[in-house]
Amino acid sequence: MALKALSVLALLLLLEQGMLSSPSPSGLLEKLFQYIDLHQDEFVQTLKEWVAIESDSVQPMPRLRQELFRMMALAADTLKNLGAMVDSVDLGSQQMPDGQILPIPPIILAELGNDPKKPTVCFYGHLDVQPAQKDDGWLTDPYVLTEVDGKLYGRGATDNKGPVLAWINAVSTFRALEQDLPVNIKFILEGMEEAGSVALEELVKRKKDQFFSSVDYIVISDNLWISQRKPALTYGTRGNCYFTVEVKCRDQDFHSGTFGGILNEPMADLVALLGSLVDSSGHILIPGIYDQMAALTKEEKALYENIDLDLEDYQKSSGVERFLFDTKEELLMHLWRYPSLSIHGIEGAFSEPGTKTVIPGRVIGKFSIRLVPHMNHSVVEKQVKQHLQTVFSKRNSFNKMTVSMVLGLHPWTANINDTQYLAAKRAIKTVFGVDPDMIQDGSTIPIAKLFQDITQKSVMMLPLGAVDDGEHSQNEKINRWNYIQGSKLFAAFFLELSKQH
Repeated sequence: MALKALSVLALLLLLEQGMLSSPSPSGLLEKLFQYIDLHQDEFVQTLKEWVAIESDSVQPMPRLRQELFRMMALAADTLKNLGAMVDSVDLGSQQMPDGQILPIPPIILAELGNDPKKPTVCFYGHLDVQPAQKDDGWLTDPYVLTEVDGKLYGRGATDNKGPVLAWINAVSTFRALEQDLPVNIKFILEGMEEAGSVALEELVKRKKDQFFSSVDYIVISDNLWISQRKPALTYGTRGNCYFTVEVKCRDQDFHSGTFGGILNEPMADLVALLGSLVDSSGHILIPGIYDQMAALTKEEKALYENIDLDLEDYQKSSGVERFLFDTKEELLMHLWRYPSLSIHGIEGAFSEPGTKTVIPGRVIGKFSIRLVPHMNHSVVEKQVKQHLQTVFSKRNSFNKMTVSMVLGLHPWTANINDTQYLAAKRAIKTVFGVDPDMIQDGSTIPIAKLFQDITQKSVMMLPLGAVDDGEHSQNEKINRWNYIQGSKLFAAFFLELSKQH
């Protein structure tokens, strides 16, 4: 008896110290995981069928709009076959800048289960893709899913058809095993995300008190891990303010031999203005720009320390000789929790090969500032305009300057102690055997903020793809391992969420 008691005590001590790995899935989870493993080739085949549809929303062509409609119809049929109630919402048409009128693909709203005792989780995804052609530099046909060394290459494989199907795979696995879904599930799937999510915001507002009224949690899986092998949870994205600054002398260009030296050249003014925005260390020079920024807490700092990132490998894979910062923590903080200013280009300047001796009569500089909590884009707009006006006035130029903010998007942040984040952490530990990296995204993903602000529901970003998936790039891919383990992750998440809720 004493020996048995000692054995139990030793086991408890090992568990407390974290020396035992997480237990292997048992019971229902084991059945779910086995089914997914056994049917993974079928899941890959379905992804192949979805990738084969050229659902490009960026190029305004009637043929591609037909492909988008075909893609949305296929997704609707897939959800109906799962037993979901599906509503394909007609969004009418849009007039393009060239005058042509194109139909907008429908947004799919689907519901599976309405048990008031269960939590309701809504999955957002998009089924449109960026343009792709083999002669752009693809090693394979972008619309023929091709597996090479466990990597599934194809346009939309990771952005965002693969993650959408992983969620569907998880649901279909419960159905195939005749198991009751532990949560009510809703889908909102669109076909215009890559073109600015045309009509989505209006629809979400319209359905706030109907479709979304019973929703407890919203999950988005439309970004990537920061690692090739370690999973992540995303709890924040930066916002964005995009500016143009125009300097104009006249509408026509000048000959530098005839006018050089006798007027204020717009390009010289613009270069001075752009050069006043940020220094060589990346520090933004606009007065007051850092004043609204949230203070760094000990808890937040600890999150950066725990992230799995090899700075040397990251630098090599980026093709950069050296970053501005020498530690992982500094680099991640400047990517995620500090604002940054980037200069993007100059419109109206001579940029072709050759030696054209022209003085541009009117030039437009383009730059943007990535915002972080608690920065407000209205305040930033005022600070930028005031700074550029001060710099310009000191030049005593006879030219005219106009500053415009053409885009203003606030940052998004979530509570990592929220129920669904805790459930996702446990599901990740179950499937992958490790705790996730808690990451932010330095880019701007407006959809998360849109859902959070309009529905007032908990929003979580749960990525499946690896850092090297190449979304929007040539040779986009999702690893078979990520796709299949991701399907298991969503299944485990359903069970964990029902427990946590």
